[in-house]
Amino acid sequence: MAVGDQNDVYRRLRGYLPRWFPDENQSPVITGLLQGLAYTGAFIYSLLSYARLQTRIKSATDGWLDMIAADFFGSALMRAANQSDDSFRARILINLFRERATRAGLIRVLQDLTGRTPVVIEPTRPVDTGVYGGPLIGYGVAGAYGSMLMPFQAFVTAYRPVGTGIPLVAGYGISTGGYGQPSRASYAALSMIQGGVTDADIYAAIDSIKPVATIVWTRIAQN
Repeated sequence: MAVGDQNDVYRRLRGYLPRWFPDENQSPVITGLLQGLAYTGAFIYSLLSYARLQTRIKSATDGWLDMIAADFFGSALMRAANQSDDSFRARILINLFRERATRAGLIRVLQDLTGRTPVVIEPTRPVDTGVYGGPLIGYGVAGAYGSMLMPFQAFVTAYRPVGTGIPLVAGYGISTGGYGQPSRASYAALSMIQGGVTDADIYAAIDSIKPVATIVWTRIAQN
């Protein structure tokens, strides 16, 4: 017997009856009436408990999490295919308190999204470009050209996440068979890969972090 279930509510109602009522085994009519009231009360209790969970992000479930994400982020943060409530909740909380409008925030959002660290170069930042007479410039040292004519701009090289492919399906002419394991031939399609990060997701992530009135020139690379 759990708090709020039908048996619990029935015992509570039974406890309010005066002592002159007969035992429950000897009063089937009263017992049936109380069981009916207990069924309704248990349903209402479960409904209230469920509604209370949906009032907080850390306890919300089902479609209520999707509504919370839509309230805060619109269409910028959607539940991935087959994504669990706990996983989606973590994404909502991360994005809700994410550092924005900073270089560190830009790097972090791409790391969280793709699992890979991007290359960020700001033309007006000497640490990125080096300076004459400085420690980050010299013959044979790789770097980038800086320019004071490009304020509030940055160049970002973002990397696509490393994919895992489609299980049991290899490239054309390559067998996936082995001892006790037959080879599987199949045509592959992008629809067979669910939850993948697209280039549009990367662009959207950068746009959600960058400061207003800035330009982030973005290149997306595989390696």
